Amino acid sequence: MPDPYASPTIATVADVCSALERLAPPALAQPWDNVGLLAGDPAAPARLVLLCIDLTPAVVDEAVRRRASLVVAYHPPLFKPVSRLNAASHGTDAAVFRCIARGIAVYSPHTALDAAEGGTNDVLAGLCEIRDPMPVEWAEAPGAAECKMVVFVPEAEADRVAEAIFAAGAGRIGQYSKCSFRLPGQGTFLGSDESNPTIGQAGHFERVDEIRLEVVTPEARVADVLQAIRAAHSYEEPAIDVYPLKPPVVAGMGRQGRLDPPIPLGALADRLKRALAANTVQMVGDSKAVVSRAVCLVGAAGSSVFQAGLRPGDVVVTGEIRHHDALAVRRYGACAIALNHWTSERPVLRPLADRLAVAVPGLQVDLSDADAEPFTSA
Repeated sequence: MPDPYASPTIATVADVCSALERLAPPALAQPWDNVGLLAGDPAAPARLVLLCIDLTPAVVDEAVRRRASLVVAYHPPLFKPVSRLNAASHGTDAAVFRCIARGIAVYSPHTALDAAEGGTNDVLAGLCEIRDPMPVEWAEAPGAAECKMVVFVPEAEADRVAEAIFAAGAGRIGQYSKCSFRLPGQGTFLGSDESNPTIGQAGHFERVDEIRLEVVTPEARVADVLQAIRAAHSYEEPAIDVYPLKPPVVAGMGRQGRLDPPIPLGALADRLKRALAANTVQMVGDSKAVVSRAVCLVGAAGSSVFQAGLRPGDVVVTGEIRHHDALAVRRYGACAIALNHWTSERPVLRPLADRLAVAVPGLQVDLSDADAEPFTSA
């Protein structure tokens, strides 16, 4: 029975970081990005976490005033290797310096949150009311690299060799262990005069009924599994194959899907403007044009999306769009809506705060009031 007088367990910065990594695995981030804990002591207690898009001086002022333990800044305030941190700098390094000086940790999820399930692009797709959204560009599943290992054994030895393989760390798939595939076949060999075959004779062509035994193995355990196979196998030279496996694809960048029912471009732009309380919304295309499929890309719309081939009736919904990309959209006969960069990203913070509070019981998670769109309307 819990002690009612016991002090409540205080979460640490490391606990919060672990939760954020589960919600937005860093392995999903773009190669050029800088995600994760950028500054701070993982062992420090975490009582208040403040979420923002940009770590501006005003956000740091708020974090200091409210005694925040950690600021989760969607955009990394540090992108490149740091050569100096200067309090008087006009760059984002000054904001990081102030956080460090005040004992406030800084974490950035950025493109990992964009790609993750329930992340930035999913939130934007939900505002567009996309049906059955799918990633525009798939990402590989995070996790350790794996290999497929195949060994050919006499049928009577299959169980013994398999158990040795399992004991060495192979044959695990998710929550299942001792996973293998076995296929009967026939092996042939011709041993030299110096050979010492377990079955048959040296110098004679032999045919042997064998089992093809396949298992999945963490790449880090391949050497151990090879040693286990050779120790358990009766053959002088067992036939073993090792194939590197490409990780499965999971949620990735962007979202695309049907708009059901189809909607005029202007009506969709108005819906998003109201939902996001956007200052301005730009459209590429005729406001009366009916769109039936949306391609959502938080932040800037990459040219790779246009190269993938838009179609008439498509609308790209993004944060900002370059002039030449807008022209490309029109050449495809498609449309686009640009919501402003900050405006397209801010909506993810509320659901992220709610999920983080559930993941770390007792943690206070708030959205920064000082975080703001840098553009204003004339």
